Amino acid sequence: MNFQAAIFDMDGLLLDTERVCLTVFEQACHAVGIPFLRDVYLSVIGRNAAGIEHALKAGYGPQLDYPVLHKEWRQRYDAVVKHQAIPVKAGVLELLQWLKANHIPTAVATSTQKEIASIKLRLAQIDHYFDSLTTGCEVTHGKPDPEIYLLAAKRLSVHPTQCLAFEDSNNGVRAAMGAKMITFQIPDLVEPTEEIRALGHHIRPSLTQTLTELQSGSLF
Repeated sequence: MNFQAAIFDMDGLLLDTERVCLTVFEQACHAVGIPFLRDVYLSVIGRNAAGIEHALKAGYGPQLDYPVLHKEWRQRYDAVVKHQAIPVKAGVLELLQWLKANHIPTAVATSTQKEIASIKLRLAQIDHYFDSLTTGCEVTHGKPDPEIYLLAAKRLSVHPTQCLAFEDSNNGVRAAMGAKMITFQIPDLVEPTEEIRALGHHIRPSLTQTLTELQSGSLF
């Protein structure tokens, strides 16, 4: 195998959370009396807290009372993800089991806050598959900057170029490619743009197909 570790994004890649987050964001917008701008919301996917705030302020303009919106959004989101198991996406368990059987160390590199990420993984009953968890609150620059992936690789003691990276978002792909990892994109709510496709990474419809190709050795 031409890789020594696998690093995963979480929301929209391991867990089917992006639709939950979009729904509660729309509800929060209505609750505070502002329009739901879907394109603006989609632009924040994959970003950490600071990046989300910046993108929403840019998208909604100076009239946005971000603290009020954020509080409403966070309360609604936490009410779901802190108490309910989010379904894992197709192929996740099979891929994690295969990596474990082949003694490939694994990590999560997510923009989500550490406490929330830990709860999500535990409730979904997949936390035990991962050797480390690196989150957006632990880095200075969030995705699309590669810092979070470089830190995740360092914690696994594996050179970034020897890591597989699995992402759904365009921001996440930029981060993983910036870290020079072997990058797979499984699109969720947002399809890769032409600019992203030009990066030359692997784009697949599901982790199920990715696992089949890894097992067959056809990718390397």
